[in-house]
Amino acid sequence: MNSFTELWAVVSEVLRGEVSDIVYKVWLEDLEPVSFDGSTVTLSTVEFKRKIIEQKFSTVLHDAFEKALGFAVEVRLVNAESAAQASPSIEDVEKSFHEDNTFQTFVVGSSNKFAHAAAQAVAANPGGAYNPLFIYGRSGLGKTHLLNAIAHEIRQNNPKANVLFTQGEAFTNEIVRGIGIGQSAMTALHEKYRTADVLLVDDIQFIAGKPATEEEFFYTFNTLTQAGNQIVLTSDRPPKDISTLEDRLRTRFEMGLIADIQPPDVETRMAIVKRKAETLDLKLSDDVVQYIADRIKNNVRQLEGAVKKIKAVVTIHGSTPNMATVQAAIKDILNESRPEKVTVERIIEETARTFNADPADLRSKKRDAQTSRMRMIAMDVISDLTGMSTKAIGQEFGGRDHSTVVHALREIKKQKEKDSSLRATIENIAKNVQESD
Repeated sequence: MNSFTELWAVVSEVLRGEVSDIVYKVWLEDLEPVSFDGSTVTLSTVEFKRKIIEQKFSTVLHDAFEKALGFAVEVRLVNAESAAQASPSIEDVEKSFHEDNTFQTFVVGSSNKFAHAAAQAVAANPGGAYNPLFIYGRSGLGKTHLLNAIAHEIRQNNPKANVLFTQGEAFTNEIVRGIGIGQSAMTALHEKYRTADVLLVDDIQFIAGKPATEEEFFYTFNTLTQAGNQIVLTSDRPPKDISTLEDRLRTRFEMGLIADIQPPDVETRMAIVKRKAETLDLKLSDDVVQYIADRIKNNVRQLEGAVKKIKAVVTIHGSTPNMATVQAAIKDILNESRPEKVTVERIIEETARTFNADPADLRSKKRDAQTSRMRMIAMDVISDLTGMSTKAIGQEFGGRDHSTVVHALREIKKQKEKDSSLRATIENIAKNVQESD
């Protein structure tokens, strides 16, 4: 089947054979296919029908798709009004390209100088320096700035270069829409991405665990690198820690240069504050600069946001940026930047993020292999970091019996002893939770 439309036509025929004519016409005939990424099907209908279909016909839908495809997929139902809202597109992404995010405006420090130097090398010699260049680090540390700087530099040096800037989520949405439209749309996407001189993808981790998208990116990656064209990727973690990423993509991401960006040290934070203040024509005393840098430690974006907030307050109220004014102006930002406590909720969220899943699934009654494994991993991390009893942990997961938790902890312990990759993934989850503490 070449399109989601064709697949839905086959599934509809299967459904007609599984339910009565009246049931089909009342409840299933009006379902609209929204997207299919190779593992999850999304259908839409009006809200009152959605709830009833989920309660009474979800099994029928799952079975129908499995018969049509030959393998099981997740079937998700959404409100028709929600489905009508447009997903991020390449046009939306291009709005995130900022001409002022250049190498000249990037503040270099010990935490980011290696990534900065690698990005400059790629911009000076696309396809001839490091290919691919993979930059990783937590949100707000300057990864997107470096992508913008590379694009800006290459476009200045070679205005005719076909430089494509996108995001992992936007790329996924384009593939899903392409599958839904048909072969002509997919051919257009091939032409678009596989003829790029430079492909820059922000937050590539979003394609992980989506088979159709991963397959498309695999062939795009091969086509571009074999032609000597440049690829630069960013992520919130290194390839080895994107647990649901296909091995064939992981090895390709690792074949170039991997550069990390760490939270800036205090000197770099002060330099960032001063640079941003200069661009806004805002004069800040050294003690004010030190105050901001001492209190916002892990996020460059928040540092710059604090300076913007101070500028706005000073402009609107006609006040001077003294210590009292600054403290009042950025109080909300300081509250946002305070690390979260190590809580069950935080651990569940981090586990779900690692596997690109919904945190609610871990607490649900879902028992598929993927969800059960994630749930066991979360229980293991909770046990290690909080010291909670098995009974208390069970209560956090839908009131499961303590014996279920005991079994889960024993099972995951056995798996960790045999699987070094799993052990590293669990250690990374715990590390990320603790770093935000």
